[in-house]
Order: sequence, then C-alpha cells, then structure tokens
Amino acid sequence: MQDTVDYEARIKAIYREHYRDVYQYLYYFTGKREHAEDLTQEVFIRVLDALARYEERSSVKTWILHIAKHVAIDDYRKRRVQTLFGMDLLKGLPSLLGRPEAELASKEEQLEIEQAMQKMKPHHRNVLILRGIKAYSIRETAEILGTSEAKVRVDFHRATKELKKVLHVDWIGGLANEYSK
Repeated sequence: MQDTVDYEARIKAIYREHYRDVYQYLYYFTGKREHAEDLTQEVFIRVLDALARYEERSSVKTWILHIAKHVAIDDYRKRRVQTLFGMDLLKGLPSLLGRPEAELASKEEQLEIEQAMQKMKPHHRNVLILRGIKAYSIRETAEILGTSEAKVRVDFHRATKELKKVLHVDWIGGLANEYSK
C-alpha cells in the first residue's frame, strides 16, 4: 500500500514540476493553445506508461522533454499528411476578427514570430524553442533532442538565421524574454 502512495506522490510531483515546461514547449511548437494542451496530456500519459522504465541517465526534465519532442514530431507528421490531403485546409486560414488596439502591436509581433516559426523545419523549431525561448543549456538541449552539443550549436545558428530571414530583421531582440513569460 505504501508503494502505491509513494508512486502516486511521485507522479503528482513530476506533473506539478514539469507541466508548465512541457506545455510551453508544445505551445511554441504547435502555435495553438488547445492543441498544446492535448499534446501535453499525451506526453504525461506516455510518462506514466514509461515511468517504471525510467533509468535516470538524465534528469527527469530532460527525459520528459525528450518524450515531448517525440510527441510533437509524431503530431507534426500526422498533421502534415492530413494537410496534404486537404483535411485542415480551412483551419489554416487567418481569422478576420480584430483585436483591441491596445494589444494589437504586441499581438501582431508575437503572431508574426509564431507564424514564422511554424514555417521552419521541425528540428530548427525544436532547437529555437529550447535554446532561444526556454533558454536551456546546450547540454540540456542536446540531451532532449538526442543529438550532439555541436549539432545543437549549428542548428541554433541556422534556425536563428532562418528566422531572421523570414522576419526580415538584422537582429532578434527580446525573443527569449518575450516568450518565456
């Protein structure tokens, strides 16, 4: 009985400690709040299924974000196939509804960055989210993505260069600060 209580307490602690990081990562990856919530739920279902097999070769956060990366990539591939066959064609159209003027400039800038990131290759988007927005170290990012630290450096450089090109700017100021709130 005590083992069950300890296991439940561990699960609750993991969820409370890592929910926000997983949700934010998936939100930045998908660009949609509801979608990020659904994928976050999927991540924690997979964490629950795999918790008994967790080997502690990396931190729990790194392990969970590694799972989140796979959930995001799986979902991206599934949606890409659906989009190719026209199932989501109307969902991709921009809204014609306006926003209050006080928030318009900030929202438009944020939307422009999010839309630019959605056009990027998934591995560039991943490294940009983890390094540029979430400000994880190169080592943590490499562990989460299952790649080398050198590849993280190169991909981050290429991703920021690609984002700058899409946004037509010479310097992206405040990217990490704006989205890490």
